[in-house]
Amino acid sequence: MEGIENKDREEIFSRAVRAGKRTYFFDVKATKSGDFYLTITESKKRFTLDGKFSYEKHKLFLYKEDFEKFATGLNEVVDYIQTGKIPEDDESTHESSEKFEESTTEFDVDFSDLGKTEDL
Repeated sequence: MEGIENKDREEIFSRAVRAGKRTYFFDVKATKSGDFYLTITESKKRFTLDGKFSYEKHKLFLYKEDFEKFATGLNEVVDYIQTGKIPEDDESTHESSEKFEESTTEFDVDFSDLGKTEDL
């Protein structure tokens, strides 16, 4: 029931940006406790072989405690794309990358083991 409630949550403020075949929606919503968060939705019209269409959507939720870091990262990559210059490496970005790399692990998966139970 909560999923339906959350899906129907009313937008506080919204902007749609049309960009070629895509439309981006920036929607400000509020949690039950009244904190604002942002949803960014990419919507793209897709056609089937029989001529019918549907919309393919991808959604990103961004909470206010992450706004500054998200904006900094976004600005850095946009600047790089526009100028070709790599931004100066600041320590917080470097530390975050190292922590991410440390937290990602490769696993050797043997799919023949699926469905087997084993006491750990």
